[in-house]
Amino acid sequence: MHLSLRQLQIFTAIAENGTTTAAGESIGLSQSAVSAALSELESLLGLALFDRIGRRLVLNGHGRALLPQAHAVLAGVADIERRFRAGREAGAPVRWRLGASTTIGNYLMPGLIADLQDANEQAHVDLSIGNTREVAAAVQQLQVDIGLIEGPCHEPGLELVRWREDELVIVYGPRHPQAAEWAQGAGEVALRQATWLMREPGSGTREAAEQALLPYLHGFADVLQLGGTEAIKQGAVAGLGLACLSRHTVADLVALGKLQVLATPLPPLTRQLWAVRHPGKRVPDSLRRLLALPDDVFSDS
Repeated sequence: MHLSLRQLQIFTAIAENGTTTAAGESIGLSQSAVSAALSELESLLGLALFDRIGRRLVLNGHGRALLPQAHAVLAGVADIERRFRAGREAGAPVRWRLGASTTIGNYLMPGLIADLQDANEQAHVDLSIGNTREVAAAVQQLQVDIGLIEGPCHEPGLELVRWREDELVIVYGPRHPQAAEWAQGAGEVALRQATWLMREPGSGTREAAEQALLPYLHGFADVLQLGGTEAIKQGAVAGLGLACLSRHTVADLVALGKLQVLATPLPPLTRQLWAVRHPGKRVPDSLRRLLALPDDVFSDS
């Protein structure tokens, strides 16, 4: 069976107007086109929908049962057309699938998603969080619409653009044995000899810390690998070592005095955050607004 919306529209027009001629006039079709569509509909259903009384068509029991369902289907289609009408994308229903590496997903995206939903109550974002390697793989496999990562992308064939800059800070906990010394600052030798708390290889946070620090320290005496940013933060609070993290991730504990920002002779440390997409994925205006992407970024024109 291949029931069409046009057939339901014609059926309801006949029910409302009583003749094929009047129905055709109401929807801009010829009488013969209306009659043919009705015949086809009744043939598909295997049932007559009208009693033929003279020139008039009067709904029979089958037609009366179909009419409210036809109205519901047509009303649903009209609602879809209204909500998705061209030029109204900003207020249209939308559900984006985003992948974000840990710091971005946990600390930056919640606020951006809230702003999007303030502007459009019908907007939803499904957010997947993983390390940079996992997010890039999800983009490659079309599991997400766009990825936001903290480190270099090693997946081939993907398009990568600069998104925003993120400030990095070196922090330590007051319980660390050298906390009193570090309160006065730390030079490059002390930094090189310290124990550093870091994420696993493949993490954008790990790569960013190494890229920021190694040009000045030329190596680490000891690295304690912990499986997530929260573990690193709590490890630093417990006095296990130094951590180089996004200021966004440590702002809460710094404000509470559980972590201290270490003064060093190093220049300001930053890292680049990136947006990555599969070249087959289009980036519509509502997604650009969510991520504050310029019009010429990921442009398909």
